Amino acid sequence: MNSQIYGIRAILEAIAAEQPINKIFLQKGLKGELYQELEATIRKTGISRSYVPVEKLNRLTRNNHQGAVAQISPVSFHDFEVLVEAVIQKETKPFLLLLDQVSDVRNFGAIIRTAECSGVHGIIIPKTGAAPITEDTVKTSAGAIFNIPIAKVEHLKDAIFYLQSSGISVVAATEKTDIELYDVDFDRPCAIIMGSEGHGISPSILALVDEQAKLPLLGSIGSLNVSVACGVFLYEVVRQRKG
Repeated sequence: MNSQIYGIRAILEAIAAEQPINKIFLQKGLKGELYQELEATIRKTGISRSYVPVEKLNRLTRNNHQGAVAQISPVSFHDFEVLVEAVIQKETKPFLLLLDQVSDVRNFGAIIRTAECSGVHGIIIPKTGAAPITEDTVKTSAGAIFNIPIAKVEHLKDAIFYLQSSGISVVAATEKTDIELYDVDFDRPCAIIMGSEGHGISPSILALVDEQAKLPLLGSIGSLNVSVACGVFLYEVVRQRKG
């Protein structure tokens, strides 16, 4: 499902052709003009990259990788602004989901599945730090990933500003508030932000949102798995809009 491209020239051609590349693995310590061109291109485009030992690349492919292997996403990503404008044109109450550094592929897949089932019109993720779309993501999503548009953005901050200027309220799911999600009005154009598994939503993002909301936790555990918490938030939107 998660196909690969190997070889420096082949990867450069794939980038030029705007192939949906998840991540590029580069061999540590390599030199050379073509290798430096690839590094510069990766930096310019913002594609996620990792520097790894040659043994890692040898495990990824038995072919002549020349020190570089790219993993291709099984789905294409949408342009963020085009997606938002299309949703605004079509829907009276846009319903979007932003993910701030959710990095586990199975959590990502589960979130996609719930988002599709609850009528989310699109998912927005950052280009760096987000979970890649792998075979496990597709499997966990139960195929829902092919039915919901996903957009990648350079910075979530810019995406938030754009949504707010488009009349879409942005609500952060965070325990750092006294307001419960049941007291927030979701029966309007809105976007929900969910944070990463370990750190939640970054403080710089929290400072920009229109509202913050939390889940009531009645047990001794201080938090829910992000995909479970996301499901509760998304279905509160469904509940309010059906009511």
